Amino acid sequence: MRRLRSSATIRRMVRETALSVDDFIYPLFVRAGEGLKTPIASMTDCYHLSPDRIADEAQEVASLGIPAVLLFGLPAKKDERGSEAWAEDGSVQLATRAIKERVPDLLVVTDVCLCEYTSTGHCGVIKDGKVDNDATLELLARMALSHAQAGADIVAPSDMMDGRVRAIRQVLEHNGFDHVAIMSYAAKFASSFYGPFRDAAESAPAFGDRRGYQMDPANAREAMREIELDIQEGADIVMVKPALSFLDVIYRARQRFDCPIAAYNVSGEYMMLNTAADAGLLDRDAAMMEVLTSIKRAGADIILTYFAKSAAKRLRQSP
Repeated sequence: MRRLRSSATIRRMVRETALSVDDFIYPLFVRAGEGLKTPIASMTDCYHLSPDRIADEAQEVASLGIPAVLLFGLPAKKDERGSEAWAEDGSVQLATRAIKERVPDLLVVTDVCLCEYTSTGHCGVIKDGKVDNDATLELLARMALSHAQAGADIVAPSDMMDGRVRAIRQVLEHNGFDHVAIMSYAAKFASSFYGPFRDAAESAPAFGDRRGYQMDPANAREAMREIELDIQEGADIVMVKPALSFLDVIYRARQRFDCPIAAYNVSGEYMMLNTAADAGLLDRDAAMMEVLTSIKRAGADIILTYFAKSAAKRLRQSP
C-alpha cells in the first residue's frame, strides 16, 4: 500500500476526494447602520458589516473564486413578530442589492428565519409559550419573498417549522420568482455548537430552548424523513447542520438522495479549531483542510464555512 504514498505527486494522482473552492459558501453578518465593520468577539476573523460596507467584502470573496455568500441579518429593532425581517429597507435586503450591483455574478443566499428579528429570540411567533408553527409559515414566506425581490439567488429557510418549504415555494412561484432556488436546512439539529453564532447574530432565546423544533442529535433516521419531506415540498438543495458531529447523517443522505447536499461547518466547530490552534495544540491550516475534506468525503456537495476565504487561499497554493 505504501507504494502509492511514496511522493506528493503520486498521492495527488490517486487522491479520492478533491476539495475545491467551488464547494464553498461564505457566511456574512449584516447589521443595520452605516460605515460598520466591527469584529465579532466570539468568532475569529468575522465581522458585523453594514449594508454599505458589505459589497467590499463580497468583492474580495468573489476574487478568491468563492461562488456564494450567505447573509444573516441583524435588525435595527426587534419585536414579537420580527417585522424587520421582510422590510424593503431591511439589512439583508439592502445588502443583497449592494452585492448584486457590485458583484452581479456572486450568488447571494439569504437565511430565512425570524430568530435574529424577534424580541423572544425564537424562530417564530410565540403563542401560549410555544412557537406557533402555522402562524410562522406566513411570515417566513413573506421574508423569503422580500429577499427574492431584492435579488437573492437562493433562499435558505433555517427555522425548522413543518411545511415551510412548501409555503415559501408557493409564494415565490405565485409572485413570479420560480427561478429562485430553495436551500433548506432540512436536518438541523439542536446542537451545542451554535454558541458563537448566537452571540454573533444576537439570537439566543430569551426563554427556553429550540429543542421543540430543531432535531434531537440522537436521531439519524428522522433526518432522512425531514430531508425527504423538504424535497417533496420543493427544496432544490438540502442541508445537514452541524457538519462534524453529523458526518454519518451527511453520508446517509448522500447514499439515499440524488439532489445536492450542503453541510454547515458551524461556528462552534470553527472556533474549536481556532482556539486549539491559538493554544499551539495543532496547525490551524492543516486541521482546517482536514476538517473540510472530511465533510466533502462524507458526501457534501456544498460546504458552508467561515474558513472559506482561508481555505480558498490555501487551495490556490496547493500543487
